[in-house]
Amino acid sequence: MSAGAHVTPTRSNPVASFFKIEGTATALVFVVLIVVFMLTAPRAFLGYRVYMSFMASVPPPLIIALGLTLVATAGEMDLSFPSVVAFASYVFAFLFQQYDMTWLALLAALLTGTAMGFVNGLVVTKLGIPSMIATLAMMFLWGGLLTVVSNGLTVAIPAIDGTLIQSIMVGRVGGIVPMQMIWAIGISIFVWQLLNRHRFGENILFIGDSLKVAKVVGIQIDREKIKLFTLMGFLSALAGVFLTVETTTYFNQQGQGYLLTVIAAVFIGGTSIFGGSGKVVGTVFASLIVAVIEAGLVASGVQGFWTRFFIGLVFIISVVMNTAIEDPDKVPLIKSVRSRLRQ
Repeated sequence: MSAGAHVTPTRSNPVASFFKIEGTATALVFVVLIVVFMLTAPRAFLGYRVYMSFMASVPPPLIIALGLTLVATAGEMDLSFPSVVAFASYVFAFLFQQYDMTWLALLAALLTGTAMGFVNGLVVTKLGIPSMIATLAMMFLWGGLLTVVSNGLTVAIPAIDGTLIQSIMVGRVGGIVPMQMIWAIGISIFVWQLLNRHRFGENILFIGDSLKVAKVVGIQIDREKIKLFTLMGFLSALAGVFLTVETTTYFNQQGQGYLLTVIAAVFIGGTSIFGGSGKVVGTVFASLIVAVIEAGLVASGVQGFWTRFFIGLVFIISVVMNTAIEDPDKVPLIKSVRSRLRQ
């Protein structure tokens, strides 16, 4: 380049830069949905009760979705979590009912979920089965084992009402704010720090982005994946305990309804379906989006079976939007339009 050459500084698009802030696009979708439902269902969405309901019902699936965000960031998938939720719930309810030892029941439930996650990690890494297939099989295996152990019976624990553990886990701060939402916010901050400020998170990102690069930089891939699935098991068990303490009941299908909504929350939130990029903040807002859609449609008078349709629609739009924000050329339609405009 000659000495007299003039270099024009490149300017970043401020709108694009704004939307690249983690969770911005998902938060915008959430706000738009709230406004829409305030207009279509003002009796519900202009009052505070519906938001209190969200803060009580969202934490269990959100906690699971946070774990799944880490798993997906590594380019893996865990479909076994509904059975882990149910198994941990049963262990907690059974031990509390039989022995009235609250903290032992909690510890046993969390250890059960953690052990199940550890086994899932071993199956994926040591048997070489793709995680989606392996954890789908483990979902049936754990679910079948649970049915045998519990005889398919429901376990009610009304005696947990008024106990210290109930106050700590699902009590109301100031008589209004559910404690489980406080816990969920704390866990969200922890998971964000783990992914973005810790060596473990850095390793997950490397693994999800490129296994070859991860090996070159010396990451013990199998070890990290086992730790990842173990953490997923722990968080699923914790969600199960929250659910059981809140409802004071364990039932055999507990957690099954979370499968599609949790997966949707992870990818609506902007975590890459290809691995290598995880959006914890996006997952938080996406979990709220799923809850808002379910409640908002019913409150607006729309028949309940439309819920899955709209969640699927938001799912597609969000994934395309997040992919386009990261790299427009990854969306063939946008790439084609851009190419034609350049001609």
